[in-house]
Amino acid sequence: MADDSGTNGRRQVAVPIELYKIVTIFTTLIAVLAIVIGFLLIDSGTNRLRAPADEVNLVVTVAGVTMIALATVIYAFSTRFTPPERANDKGTSTEASDENG
Repeated sequence: MADDSGTNGRRQVAVPIELYKIVTIFTTLIAVLAIVIGFLLIDSGTNRLRAPADEVNLVVTVAGVTMIALATVIYAFSTRFTPPERANDKGTSTEASDENG
């Protein structure tokens, strides 16, 4: 079920199209929400970037940065999944063949 892509060294996992759609939709939604929440936490912790350094709430600000990092990891994880049609391509571009012929 796993497929190694030799062009960029990333490991791709071929999954049924229904699962691919579910994973793509929900991980993107979770990542976007986590980024928004992260920025809201940073905004709250720094009092809209107006607080002096000694008044910054470090716990809330670090929680915001952590949420943004978590969103990045979630999205990066979701890009490993591919539908069966794309897993058979192994990274070949159809645009290059269209331009030649």
